[in-house]
Amino acid sequence: MLSSVAYRTRLLIILAAVALVPAIGVTIAWSVGVGRTLPLIGEAAAWERVASSGSRAIEEVKKAQLSPGQRAALQNHERELSQSLTQARRLEFLVDRFVPLMAAVAIVGLLLLALIVTRVAGHLSRQLSRPINELVGWTEHIAHDEPLPPTSIVRGAPEFETLRTRMRAMSEELAQGRSRALEAERLRAFRESARRFAHELKNPLTPIQFALARLEREAPPALGDVVEVLRTETSRLDQMSRAFAQFGRLQEGPLSDVDIGEMVRYASRATVPPDIAVDVKVQPEEVMIRGHHDALQRALSNVLLNAADASGPGGKIEVGVGRTTMAGAEAVQIHVRDNGPGIPPERIQTIWEPYVTSKPGGTGLGLAIARQAILAHDGSIDIQCPPGGGTVVTFVLPTQRPSAA
Repeated sequence: MLSSVAYRTRLLIILAAVALVPAIGVTIAWSVGVGRTLPLIGEAAAWERVASSGSRAIEEVKKAQLSPGQRAALQNHERELSQSLTQARRLEFLVDRFVPLMAAVAIVGLLLLALIVTRVAGHLSRQLSRPINELVGWTEHIAHDEPLPPTSIVRGAPEFETLRTRMRAMSEELAQGRSRALEAERLRAFRESARRFAHELKNPLTPIQFALARLEREAPPALGDVVEVLRTETSRLDQMSRAFAQFGRLQEGPLSDVDIGEMVRYASRATVPPDIAVDVKVQPEEVMIRGHHDALQRALSNVLLNAADASGPGGKIEVGVGRTTMAGAEAVQIHVRDNGPGIPPERIQTIWEPYVTSKPGGTGLGLAIARQAILAHDGSIDIQCPPGGGTVVTFVLPTQRPSAA
């Protein structure tokens, strides 16, 4: 029966019962005890009988021949007996009126106590039930993957506010975990598709390359343009196959120490065309991390190629390396900035998606491969378009990888 009542009402009933039941028991016991004890103390009938028998005895004694001293003692005894009888009558008078008065006072006190207890119990039940109901509602939001209310009225003891803070942190961590799990599953599906596509593309591409090599040796000069087209398209298919193969597999093998500064300098020299200025700033000069050198260099090269395409001939690219922190731990930051037209806001959210590209003949895997490599190193990658123009891509990599440990 009680379980069907609202939590706040149940709490109010329990708190009130805990306070009132002992108070009612004590009040009843005290009233009964006083009601039975006081009449025994103020029993005037017994004193009346004593006074009556004493008076008869005194009258009989007075008839005898008494000395002056005996007569004085008899008078003193008679006086004391009369005073005692008077006191007994007074006490009986008070008892007859005191017991109902005490009962009335006890009832009034009990009612006042019940009022106070109800008020206090109501306050305590509100202080406990409101934050608990709020937190119960939060669990429903968390269970349905819904955001928690941005702000809430501070209710209850400080411990409830601590619990709210912990639940907010837990909700954010769960949301991040769900997001990472969905992202990992989505990338796994993309990688599997890319791996199969690369495999299916490579099988016919190998005999085509052999046949092209023979044509280049034996074809007459009149077919030179045809052979050149075949060579160009075959090379493009080969590059596409390699890109899909790279995206289709994660880096493997043992970790090694990677000098980020040296890697950035080499990738900038080897990737960016000579007609584009590159400004490389490495502070400090030596920044070492544990990771896969080839995967990280490939990620940086893909970003540099995109920056070169955006800047165009005569453009400028800035590459910087510096120390930072990530989740309270030491990390290294790499940023690549170009002076191109930037990226439209509607494309920022999809720029990392596989197979999304605006380049003719592109695969849309360059930035996807870069992001995959950085995330595999427990890092983060971000892209911004400053108001002044251009695009800034930022890598943040921990110097010591938790997952590797």
